Amino acid sequence: MSRSTFPRQVSLAIRDLAARALSALAVALLVMTLALPSAARAQGLTGLARIDTDASAISDQGRGVSVTLGLSQGVPWRIFTLAAPTRVVIDFREVDWTGLSSEALLQTDRVTGLRFGSYRPGWSRLVLTLADPMQIDTATMRIDTETGQAALSVGLSYTDAKSFADRAGAPRDPQWDLPVPALTAPPQGDDGILTVVIDPGHGGIDPGAVRGNLMEKTLMLDLARAVQETLIRRGDTRVILTRDDDSFVPLERRVSIAHDVRADVFISLHADVLPNGRARGATLYTLADTATDEASAKLAERHDRDDLLSGVDLTGKDDVVAGVLMDLARQETAPRAIALSETLQLAIAAADVPLNSRPHRAAAFSVLKAPDIPSVLIEVGYLSSERDRKNLGDPEFLSRIARALADGIAAWETADAAKRPLVRQ
Repeated sequence: MSRSTFPRQVSLAIRDLAARALSALAVALLVMTLALPSAARAQGLTGLARIDTDASAISDQGRGVSVTLGLSQGVPWRIFTLAAPTRVVIDFREVDWTGLSSEALLQTDRVTGLRFGSYRPGWSRLVLTLADPMQIDTATMRIDTETGQAALSVGLSYTDAKSFADRAGAPRDPQWDLPVPALTAPPQGDDGILTVVIDPGHGGIDPGAVRGNLMEKTLMLDLARAVQETLIRRGDTRVILTRDDDSFVPLERRVSIAHDVRADVFISLHADVLPNGRARGATLYTLADTATDEASAKLAERHDRDDLLSGVDLTGKDDVVAGVLMDLARQETAPRAIALSETLQLAIAAADVPLNSRPHRAAAFSVLKAPDIPSVLIEVGYLSSERDRKNLGDPEFLSRIARALADGIAAWETADAAKRPLVRQ
């Protein structure tokens, strides 16, 4: 590039950027003034909002449903529907939900479930599970020019299942698609260092089990960080968390993170509830297409359903792929995963952490379906058990579990390395 042409090219580039910015602004202004006829509608504003609980309600409106959300100020938002199950999803650019309860907001039996919370850093989500298919008739946000307060109003009416399915699906828009969680470490080569992926269950809009002031997503993130710190201090171990904050990560993405970093081990941490059972103590699960018992089957089903009810769009997913992954997992990885489970059980027992009476079980947990990575899901305790709740609320107890898991992983690595020459002989 010559000196004489450089200023002109810079000038043209700047003018091109300015034109694009003006075009984007014009589109945003147009979207703010028009009601889009499709299932997905969005509006562009700015700022952070707090929910006004007194001005918010989900209630019957004729033969449909009215959704009203009072906000301290306007924020960018979008709305769309998802099928299987039938859901309405509203995304916001950050909303503080403090003070809002599902019981107070939900005033109709035409909506059977409600979730709200963070979905990614900087993004919030509200998900309504519908009793029957409904279409979005109206969706507008009005802002008081004097106070700056905003009100989002949505009108839903009944429609047939085919029409609902035809319109359902998350909109594909680079300006609105929620960002993929960043890895806490870049992918690594086969450098001989053990790579462990720790998966704190749930997160963000999906709190997991809740009992009193104990929340599964928070407890498991604390435990995951403790395991990470313990393993790193011992050296020769690379540890990646599937999430390092209170954000939602779909089950499929958790598995892909393990693949991205070429993990040697994948461990998912949970502390669930079994309302119809008396389970207590640590339980370790490996993958199987047929669950070892009814409680395990229901637990795996619930984990997958939690993902769905948080607004995950499974359009286009092929169930045959999941079956193929499980078949592959049985060939070589399944015995290694079972050995990992058994070694972890011994380490947990040695640390004086209570084990379940049947500590090893199996079920079709989606998060365990990596075909080439030994994977174990650990219920470190059950929040439905009074004894386990007391333990899980004790930081010293969680530290003890973290040390036990680190011991178990180290012992398994040594034993697995000794067996590798015998594999497939």
